[in-house]
Amino acid sequence: MMKDDDELCLCFHVSKRKVVNYIRLHKPKVASQLSECFGAGTGCGWCRPFLRKLMQDAAPETVELPDSEAYAQSRKTYRKQDSE
Repeated sequence: MMKDDDELCLCFHVSKRKVVNYIRLHKPKVASQLSECFGAGTGCGWCRPFLRKLMQDAAPETVELPDSEAYAQSRKTYRKQDSE
């Protein structure tokens, strides 16, 4: 399970904690507004489904995401497929 200080947006090094706090404070209406949180979701696009998942949950801090190692490895595969 991803820890609060693990990076959720690997392109811009935005932690899960920063995103959750941003959601709590700013209450964005659409997922694209999360880009205002240090650029989250504006790089390769890998984190966008995870950002939406956090935003759609009433208690984003309780949302379980993959552990950081599996998350980073899956992103490598995603990036490789995207470049082909």
